[in-house]
Amino acid sequence: MMDFNSTSSISGQITALVDAGMQRARAQQSERQYLGASRLGAACERALQFEYAKAPVDHGRDTPGRMLRIFERGHVMENCMVAWLRDAGFDLRTRRADGEQFGFSVADGRLRGHIDGVIVAGPEGFAYPALWECKCLGNKSWSDLEKKGLAISKPVYAAQVAIYQAYLELHEHPAIFTALNADTMEVYTEAVPFDAALAQRMSDRAVKVITATEAGDLLPRAFNDPTHFECKFCSWQGRCWRTQA
Repeated sequence: MMDFNSTSSISGQITALVDAGMQRARAQQSERQYLGASRLGAACERALQFEYAKAPVDHGRDTPGRMLRIFERGHVMENCMVAWLRDAGFDLRTRRADGEQFGFSVADGRLRGHIDGVIVAGPEGFAYPALWECKCLGNKSWSDLEKKGLAISKPVYAAQVAIYQAYLELHEHPAIFTALNADTMEVYTEAVPFDAALAQRMSDRAVKVITATEAGDLLPRAFNDPTHFECKFCSWQGRCWRTQA
């Protein structure tokens, strides 16, 4: 019989039930049928190919429930940040009139991106309109961002900002990037000027990944060792290193 007096037993059971529920909900979501612009700054172009082609992930590499909860935390904290910025006097728009996210679609819908929002007006001292992107980070990651800045600490996010500014024509004014520390609730904010060269590199990379994938050509790996940090945590590590290329 179940021991209702055991905290660890109850904790494990509830966690398993929550995880299973989140996995079921995730499985019911429609798959992305395009290359997401937010991923273009990833280190490995071959990984982007697998992602774009919806290649099955390696056995045992499905996203665990804990990570799904972390993703959900990001959505919740983003909503908090929206409310806080609006209370601070910023006119932040996160949805179009039809209720959909602001975004773009190019290359016959094969490359798409959806932004967190646009700040169209607000307190003096800022330039409007400005792209707004928000992240929720653990303390270690947040502290690294605060120390080094977006471009060095979080190149994937920097690429995301640049290509959004380009395709949504929000390049005239610096983007407002906010990051919330999930442990301390500190807020990091950075004004991010438009990096045209970075945006162009990411746009060219999207064309390269899409074209090569649809032609059946496998792009080179970013790393030469399957034990490299990026490879170890890649969902397609086994698939990638079974090939000879």
